Amino acid sequence: MSVVHRLTAGWLVDHLSFINQCGYEICDSFAHPGGVTHNISVTSPEDCHSISTSAAPHSSSDGPPYGPGDAIETEGKRAKMRYVFREEFFDISKPHIAAVPEEQLCQGCPEVGLTEIKANSKREEYQEGAKSDIGKSLATARKKRKRKCVFNQGELDALEYHSKVRKLIWEGTLHLVQEGLKSGFLHHTTAKLSCRKNNVPQRIVCGLAELCEMAKQFPAVNESDHQAACVLEEETSSAEQDLLSCVMENSSNCAKIIVLMGQRYLVPPKSSFLLSDISCLQPLLNYKKKYDVIVIDPPWENKSVKRSNRYSHLPLWQIKQIPLPALAAPNCLVVTWVTNRQKHLRFVKDELYPHWSVKTLAEWHWVKITTAGEFVLPLDSLHKKPYEVLVLGRVQGDVKAALRKSEGVLPIPEHQLIVSIPCSVHSHKPPLAGMFWSFL
Repeated sequence: MSVVHRLTAGWLVDHLSFINQCGYEICDSFAHPGGVTHNISVTSPEDCHSISTSAAPHSSSDGPPYGPGDAIETEGKRAKMRYVFREEFFDISKPHIAAVPEEQLCQGCPEVGLTEIKANSKREEYQEGAKSDIGKSLATARKKRKRKCVFNQGELDALEYHSKVRKLIWEGTLHLVQEGLKSGFLHHTTAKLSCRKNNVPQRIVCGLAELCEMAKQFPAVNESDHQAACVLEEETSSAEQDLLSCVMENSSNCAKIIVLMGQRYLVPPKSSFLLSDISCLQPLLNYKKKYDVIVIDPPWENKSVKRSNRYSHLPLWQIKQIPLPALAAPNCLVVTWVTNRQKHLRFVKDELYPHWSVKTLAEWHWVKITTAGEFVLPLDSLHKKPYEVLVLGRVQGDVKAALRKSEGVLPIPEHQLIVSIPCSVHSHKPPLAGMFWSFL
């Protein structure tokens, strides 16, 4: 199970376990996508029990141990390949930025006033300014640090919001971390973890963003032009335009490998997907399915995205154009990931959800911790917080249909925490499935 512990405050979640339980097992295939460890199991056709033989981890630079035409056969038994995600991507043993001793004491106290939080943030700004100003003139450094210590309105709004949710986050995380330490899921010492020889690649090369950019260049898909869905067969390598023009389905009980721009991707069993830019959603509408849960993680505009140039951001008016009402089933649960910028949080609650006829029900927080249970960033950091916000709401519409679907469904709590060790691959969010079953 991806849920390690469930308390009143929320859940302690094992993201790695969730990925590995999705059934990434392939029959008679020996392709090795980067970033996974493979286990070979030999299974009898008449018998579902398997004997697994663990294989060493392979990076993307390692070649497969077998040639393209090779296969393993043992007395008429067929071979299977099971993929697991590389553990080192979740080996966050130390905070990204360690809090200074004074702030560590502050973080040990749930009750901290807005004034004290501002003072701690200014201290952090001063220290960051001092680090970045090495080699510059003293006058320039002083001027820069002085300018940084003045809060603009957006920062003041963020500090005020943080002061309201801080106690809930601190206390709830503390209780969940204590349970994780008791059960052994979290470890006080990182000695065991630091012995690993595998190093996490500095940058994971992934062409999905480039593919979505490519989708913008394709002609618009009309309702009658293409089939609604395409079923994945064995390892598929098709023209990207074909893959971007309809929903891809893996209806089998085994995972499938799909090749896009020369890279292999694993598709879990009993799943479907549309790989497309947000402006090209007609294939999903042609699919004519309604969904009980819709999770949205928009590429919000922020300074970090602009600096890294990792992906394009969406303006707020274009996020409103996402055709959510056409995709939502009655009483659909809508979950939106929001940055800690208050402008975006207000937009979701005051504009976006009303525009979609969605009633806001709750704000939850995802808290990121290390394997030792520490916050990955200082709790009172001004630049980045060790938490992100989820806004939960329900589609309002057909009252009778909504009432039928809501029978026996628990009400959504106003506030919950999802505490987990984050993945070092950029922007991977924690699994939500284990938490939402009770509310569907």
